[in-house]
Amino acid sequence: MRWLLLLIATAGLARAEGEAAGDFDYYVMALSWSPTWCALEGDRRGSPQCDDDADNGWVLHGLWPQYERGWPSYCPTDARNPTRADTAREADLFGASGNAWHQWNKHGRCTGLSSAEYYRLAREAYDSVKRPVVFRRITRAIRLPAELVEEAFLEDNPSLSADGITITCRQGRVQEARICLTRDLEPRDCGRDVSRDCTLDDALMAPIR
Repeated sequence: MRWLLLLIATAGLARAEGEAAGDFDYYVMALSWSPTWCALEGDRRGSPQCDDDADNGWVLHGLWPQYERGWPSYCPTDARNPTRADTAREADLFGASGNAWHQWNKHGRCTGLSSAEYYRLAREAYDSVKRPVVFRRITRAIRLPAELVEEAFLEDNPSLSADGITITCRQGRVQEARICLTRDLEPRDCGRDVSRDCTLDDALMAPIR
């Protein structure tokens, strides 16, 4: 019974919904390796992110407000929702306009910013981190230790620390690089619930189409 109570308590800390907008501690910027998302989800959905000529590598999954433990989502806000034209302008950043809308709806509301300010901040965060070009040179699917992906980001971004980035995997594939940033977009250590480093020695990484 004790382990069950602990599990329930931990789950309660993992996330919340409907918290006050602007009430959070830091950001997690999630960079998704687009070929993985397309293989596992996007192709099935017919997402434009996965079109043959899309040329997507590390796409911004989202800029997520985070507590030291847990995170808010779907916060009430007086800020107006972005228009279709607004989200279309962010398709290059998020991979598709639908992704831009979803990230605003679930996470952007919790920043306390307007949608325009959120998208502007998300782009600033994305541009502040160098995505290693070595991964764009992959011409065929390869298997590699996931820790090498983290090492590549650290080498190209000296301001990052090993405790400020985590590489995740899904179904045996390199999924995301998650980078923790202060509210001023400065690198910082991630909370314990964010640090979920993939330990695979043979993670699959498919090439950009």
